[in-house]
Amino acid sequence: MAFHRAPGRHRRPTRVHRRSASLAGVAGLATVGVMGSFASPAGAAASGSPQPESQPDVGGTDGGGTDVGPARTVVLGDSLADSLTDQASSQAGAAAEAVAAEQADERARAEAAAKKKRQAEARKEAAEKARQVRAAEEQRAARAAEAKRAAAAGYVSPVEGSYVSTQYGAGGGMWSSGTHTGIDFHASSGTSVRSVAAGEVVEAGWGGAYGNNVVVRHADGTYTQYGHLSSLAVSTGQHVAPGQQVGLSGSTGNSQGPHLHFEARGGPDYGSDIDPVSYLRQHGVKL
Repeated sequence: MAFHRAPGRHRRPTRVHRRSASLAGVAGLATVGVMGSFASPAGAAASGSPQPESQPDVGGTDGGGTDVGPARTVVLGDSLADSLTDQASSQAGAAAEAVAAEQADERARAEAAAKKKRQAEARKEAAEKARQVRAAEEQRAARAAEAKRAAAAGYVSPVEGSYVSTQYGAGGGMWSSGTHTGIDFHASSGTSVRSVAAGEVVEAGWGGAYGNNVVVRHADGTYTQYGHLSSLAVSTGQHVAPGQQVGLSGSTGNSQGPHLHFEARGGPDYGSDIDPVSYLRQHGVKL
């Protein structure tokens, strides 16, 4: 039996209509499974349903072949969905990679800045240490030069490289006269104590509040005293040269810690003290 295309209302659908029909077919297939409605006429006959002699061509070719529109729509819809999913995943992955790369760059910049800062601080610290070493060496050289000049003049400092920690004439209850009759040189226990000039030892031993002490008489008639010694290196009647060791510093007698108590006197008796700093400076010793 031949099939004839009916005129009028059974015209071939336009492209818009075909696209709408395809989309509608996809939606229907996803929800109610209407693939069975597009079964072949033989399948329809087997089910016992009456079949019309002719059917409108809604998805076939112009030649009137079998309708494959819905099946093609399903394939195209799945492909499009998979393509969109892949594209979204690819874009999300690219965005995540870009964020990770930016974070890595930021960490690298921070680490580089921190390293640069540490290097600058290390250079600054090294420069400061070098400056301190140079300053210490210059001080030692200056003190050595002063000691040589003083020795050439016949006088030296009683403690090499030290300084005055308590001035002459300082007041306080530690001293029986109420004032300090000498000066104290900073010196840890066991530091070498030297005679400031040539002379004769007139006392070497225990001196009461002075502890172990040495007194030297010089050629100009002045006397120098070295007190609170931990040990003695000379004896009474011995002649000493400028810079010769007379003992080691300590904290014997009336003392609150290791140091050297140094006095200069105009005579042999207590109370004839003179300013030790002026005395030493007059003889070329710089303090």
